[in-house]
Amino acid sequence: MMVQATVSFTVQAPRQVNEGSKFNVTFVLKNAEGSGFVAPDIPGATKIYGPALSTSYSQSWVNGKSSSSSSQEYTMIYKATRQGRLNVGAATVDVGGKRMSTKPFTIDVLPPDKAANSQPRSLQEDQQQHERRGVQYDDPVTQSADKAVTGNDIFVRIEMSKPRVYEQQAVVCTIKLYTKYQVSQFIPTLQPSFDGFLIEEIPMQPSLNNVETHNGQQYMVAVLKKCILYPQQSGKLTITSGNYDVNVVQYENYRTIFGTLSQPVEKKLVVKSNTATVNILPLPEPKPEDFSGAVGRFTVATSINPTPLKTYQAATYSYVITGTGNLKYIKAPEIAFPKEMDVYDPKTNVRVNPGAGDMSGSVQVDFPFIPQFAGEFKIPASQFTYFNPETEKYESIPVPEQPLAVAKGEGAPSNHYRLQNMDIRHLHEGDLHLTTKQYYLLDKWGYWLGFILPALLLAALLVYYRKQLRERADVRLMRTKRASKVAQKRLKQARASMGRGDRNAFYADLLAAMWGYLSDKLSIPVSELDKENIQTELANYGVGDDLQQATLDMLDRCEFAQYAPELAGADMAPVLDQAASLIDRLENVKRAKSPTV
Repeated sequence: MMVQATVSFTVQAPRQVNEGSKFNVTFVLKNAEGSGFVAPDIPGATKIYGPALSTSYSQSWVNGKSSSSSSQEYTMIYKATRQGRLNVGAATVDVGGKRMSTKPFTIDVLPPDKAANSQPRSLQEDQQQHERRGVQYDDPVTQSADKAVTGNDIFVRIEMSKPRVYEQQAVVCTIKLYTKYQVSQFIPTLQPSFDGFLIEEIPMQPSLNNVETHNGQQYMVAVLKKCILYPQQSGKLTITSGNYDVNVVQYENYRTIFGTLSQPVEKKLVVKSNTATVNILPLPEPKPEDFSGAVGRFTVATSINPTPLKTYQAATYSYVITGTGNLKYIKAPEIAFPKEMDVYDPKTNVRVNPGAGDMSGSVQVDFPFIPQFAGEFKIPASQFTYFNPETEKYESIPVPEQPLAVAKGEGAPSNHYRLQNMDIRHLHEGDLHLTTKQYYLLDKWGYWLGFILPALLLAALLVYYRKQLRERADVRLMRTKRASKVAQKRLKQARASMGRGDRNAFYADLLAAMWGYLSDKLSIPVSELDKENIQTELANYGVGDDLQQATLDMLDRCEFAQYAPELAGADMAPVLDQAASLIDRLENVKRAKSPTV
């Protein structure tokens, strides 16, 4: 389902500037294509350059719904020539045969900066002064076409909010473009990879409208990508660098009797970002038996609806976890309902929003049930255990017992419950085939089989029991044998996410299933898994080259789909079937014998 985007035409400009300083005014047309743009005149300011047109487009999938957005930005550069208040009129543009306009606004011009350099008298003095100052983001004269664009003038920077976190603790990754030049085109050719992380991307529209100071120099800055990462393994994890094709705008400057004129010239560049690393600490051992996998800060509340309860009428027990942390990846609690209740599969509803460095919201797990008997019952008390990174300790929230007072209602027991509790059979009617013939048990072969078969069965059980003792002593063998069973449980979680249409959760569950299966199958801790030692251990195990490559391709596909789900394809069922088939093929491979020395 495609969500229709709203068309808007707005303006972005500073509220205050100094007399004699240059400033940018950007007019932004969102979700439409415009033509015939007309910029307003600003009495008290001189237009230096513009309009510079830049376009961008993005698409995303959220809960099975596709949404896209685009923008056209018209950037003007002005210079304030007098103090006071500048009245900026409306800019206009043609959209689909209609004329759209922005709202007028004002800019306050303050007295000039006394520390600013005086105006040079000649072109040579002008160039010498700008050479000393270097490239300035707001001064086209310093952005001359004869200058080489260096890594100090434009670069992409990956920034991590924290240098050290625990497993499953959120860390924010921000990828920014810093530039002193206007950018007419920006195309990612190689995106950074996030191996070892689950990703929650924060939607945003990149725009060069912010100014930041980095290493004492000012740049125009656009946030290209911002996402919340949840590390799935301990150790040192690295965000690899990305490559980008960028077109920047420089100027050929000419001195005339009317002043310095600038002619824009585009230059193509290849920009590479830095790499960023985060140290991931393992969760403390031993972990509590009732640890839910939650990392962050949480509260828990429970409720029953409707009340009062009546027999044979449906009700819901709601278990709500609220807080900040890895809410999407918390395991659903196990509730011990009384046996007099007919309980059905729970339903989970996740409502989260990205906050200051983490996901905040709630997870509500609803357990439908139907009381079958009247009386006083209760759901026993329990506790919700999570890890708090701030205190670096496991903390438990007591969940009080829930009394269930059930009154007599109308209806009959559910078929599911009645069949489970039916223990009285009907009397047999008709001929019972009774006989008065006498015989001796010693003459019957079944009599002797009654002694021989139990003896043989006991011997077989003893042999099997001794074999089980030897295998259970071999921890590595037990992990390998149960690898497929554990993987199938994780694949069920992915199938449930697919049924809900939640693509992000589907690929997260599928990736967790593949990593966990390979960890158990190859007897390698998850924290030590990477694609190189996976391929090496698969080869040592006896897996063929084609199956090795198929396994690595599946890991790459899941990781790519988390980063860009809109590019991963609409149908999740073939991906799930391919993963299940891949695990079955790996299970059918017999371990190669270790070479003897």
